Amino acid sequence: MNKYCILSLFGFWAMALISCVYHTEEELYPPEPCDTSNVTYMAIVLPILEQNCYECHDSANYLSISNILLEGHENLLVQVTNGKLISMITHDGNAPFMPKDRPKLADCDIAKIEKWVDLGAPDN
Repeated sequence: MNKYCILSLFGFWAMALISCVYHTEEELYPPEPCDTSNVTYMAIVLPILEQNCYECHDSANYLSISNILLEGHENLLVQVTNGKLISMITHDGNAPFMPKDRPKLADCDIAKIEKWVDLGAPDN
């Protein structure tokens, strides 16, 4: 075997060993931290509700679909006060799972809503 052939084989095996690295998705794309330090109704909670809940729970649809109105801070407070809001979005089994027939809200969105409720659900 000549020296070029040996060098080629060595180079091939070196490249093969270096390129065979396995990374998990979490290693390659670590999740961004969930910031719950400045949760307000208007800036954080309302957009989550508009995107995930208002399809069935806004003033235009709630009577024909769900009979629960979440549009407006006062209406939302009813579900906060009776404990249903957190139960529904965390799927703890004490209330119907929401959003209905859809995946559970993102863990970070749930954490933000829980933080807002823990702060007393202010209209801010």
